[in-house]
Amino acid sequence: MGELDTYRDQIVALAGKYIEARGTPEFSPGKTYIPPSGKVLDADDLCALFDSSMDLHLTGGRFSERFESELARLLVSDSASMVSSGSAANLVAFGSLFSKHLKDRAILPGSEVITVAAGFPTTISPIVQYGCVPVFVDVDLATANIDITKIEEAINSRTRAIVLAHSLGNPFDIDAVLELCRRHDLFLVEDCCDALGSTYKNNIVGQFGDVSTLSFYPAHQITTGEGGAVMASSKNLSRIVTSMRDWGRDCWCAPAVENTCNNRFAGYDHKYIYSHLGFNLKATEMQAALGLSQLAKLDEFAAARRQNWAALRAGFIAAGLEDYFHLPHATAGSDPCWFGFLLTLRDDAGFSRRDFTVELEAAGVGTRLLFAGNIVRQPAFEAVNYRVSGDLDTTDKIMRDSFWIGVWPGIDSDRRQYMIETVVRTVQKFTR
Repeated sequence: MGELDTYRDQIVALAGKYIEARGTPEFSPGKTYIPPSGKVLDADDLCALFDSSMDLHLTGGRFSERFESELARLLVSDSASMVSSGSAANLVAFGSLFSKHLKDRAILPGSEVITVAAGFPTTISPIVQYGCVPVFVDVDLATANIDITKIEEAINSRTRAIVLAHSLGNPFDIDAVLELCRRHDLFLVEDCCDALGSTYKNNIVGQFGDVSTLSFYPAHQITTGEGGAVMASSKNLSRIVTSMRDWGRDCWCAPAVENTCNNRFAGYDHKYIYSHLGFNLKATEMQAALGLSQLAKLDEFAAARRQNWAALRAGFIAAGLEDYFHLPHATAGSDPCWFGFLLTLRDDAGFSRRDFTVELEAAGVGTRLLFAGNIVRQPAFEAVNYRVSGDLDTTDKIMRDSFWIGVWPGIDSDRRQYMIETVVRTVQKFTR
């Protein structure tokens, strides 16, 4: 072992000791805030960051290649391309469907795209940004996913794709959606940003869409700080996705790697030929190193999320809270890696969401709404060309009466029990 290797090992070892010395603050009920989401980082994660930083190779390199390879293997995908965020992943994924390399199947501006209004805005934004028309279908209250019975009536000759997220980690009815996509020759963009580790009929989500997306923001199942990924279902789409992410270039040589395409000097320098109107949405080598460390703990994180969600549900049912809330249900055939626990006030609950969440927050139990609620009610959509198929009554109900609390792995049994007791006590306060 050389001198540099010795120094490297010493620095990495000290990083691990630093994290261990920091320790974890003890939980004090009512004083320690329980956020609805968060990251779980340990000595291995910090060591991975130090290890990668000492290469001084800041853009994609050996850690990025390994992380992308392991993601593709996990999600049974032809490829995984790491990007700078989950929102960037959705932009690249949808944009790839416009490529001339898809020939007659390529989506054109003005096409209609079926989606839901109850969710996160950047699932939908690329549809608008690429000049297409989002067509909104209502959701099912029990799962917070698209109402399968209402999709068919939304499809017409202009429909070219379905873009859906697995709401709060709960898979949508994938079989039903895929059957509609096959029958009507539609693309499926599968937004798994909240759902890494969820399964549908024993198959991990992320392998069902023509293109699928992930987010590694700190709230999600694993984190790289900022970051995301796009999975492609074919070699052709893989090449398109990489091009869209990497400035739109035609060459597939990695940065700082020369002429692996054997085409660089055949005419104009292939490294500077651009076949798409692309972006620079790449992530960094240090993010990938952290992603590898986090990915090794995905099973552990997923088990904790499932345990927390199940315990909350059991506690709420035992306390009779179904009289006041619609409690969530996993989609039939699925095993969600839950992002959060959704609570929706019944119409006759006797209290408002605002009053209830203010009370929870004051007691140290963090809450969040189901993101945009109903996106068509948001200021950004005032001038957007969209279509609503049927009504959005359940979506409006979610915007008015739903919120969620945390199930992330940083919630242990003491925190979980306090959350149950606090929600029950708050109901009793408002209904005595």
